[in-house]
Amino acid sequence: MSSSAGAQGAPIKSTGLHIGEPAPGVKKVDPIIVADNITRTFGGLTAVQVEHLEIPRGAITALIGPNGAGKTTLFNLLTGFDKPDTGEWTFDGQGISGIPAFKVARKGQVRTFQLTKALGLLTVLDNMKLGAKGQSGESLARALFPWFWRKQEQAIEERAIELLTRFKLDAKKDDYAASLSGGQRKLLEMARALMSEPSLVMLDEPMAGVNPALTQSLLDHILDLKTQGMTVLFVEHDMHMVRHIADWVVVMAEGRVVAEGDPHEVMANPAVIDAYLGSHHDEDLGNLDTGVMTAIKELADDDADDDKH
Repeated sequence: MSSSAGAQGAPIKSTGLHIGEPAPGVKKVDPIIVADNITRTFGGLTAVQVEHLEIPRGAITALIGPNGAGKTTLFNLLTGFDKPDTGEWTFDGQGISGIPAFKVARKGQVRTFQLTKALGLLTVLDNMKLGAKGQSGESLARALFPWFWRKQEQAIEERAIELLTRFKLDAKKDDYAASLSGGQRKLLEMARALMSEPSLVMLDEPMAGVNPALTQSLLDHILDLKTQGMTVLFVEHDMHMVRHIADWVVVMAEGRVVAEGDPHEVMANPAVIDAYLGSHHDEDLGNLDTGVMTAIKELADDDADDDKH
């Protein structure tokens, strides 16, 4: 474990993924993303106001919070799909603030979407090929001379089929993407993201709209990304999923990071409960995400049962 001197000269010990006590903006032992003073407003609404955030390398981090907390907006900013009003951030030590999404992807940071972006009128295999980076055939001059790109094209197809086999979509490779189920499209989008051999994979609500039969498959694939040395950052409302696969949790509310920490500890954090319930717990809760609140209660009950045993 590494350590550094604190403000008063006392050593600050690093524990697991972070250094010091877990709190919003806590420093990480080896961050892959470091962001400072990010704000994004829409008219008079401040959607994101993050003072400092670090994402730990080689771990699975969940970004959670109630609807409208700013999670997807933050995703869009970090991946170049939107531009901030203020703020700077680095990915793997390189400044990428405000650069377009395709350049972010080339650097090894890719994302999926809550609503899948598969091209329905292309085959599953062709969708996969689009995910490969640095294709020689994309150059007009080289496209006229097949010997420049044919060998690379063959390697790309072999990798695509290998990934489709891993995601159990190889039997669908010649089908149009539009014919896939919602869960299969999620699998396709994740597989296509891996075509660029990224170091950070960002998943926006990977379980949204997925048939329960495919849920475990998606969970296994996300865990497999970590096994292969990739970092994962995902937005999710399924608290059971968060608890079982996340190494670290970041909680947002009203555009700000209000808590960070181990999944089990975060679930009991008063700031997290307040983020979901609001500051007045006796108000009408009928408009809340009841699935989230039920999950939080169940997780609390589970932890109480674990303590008894």
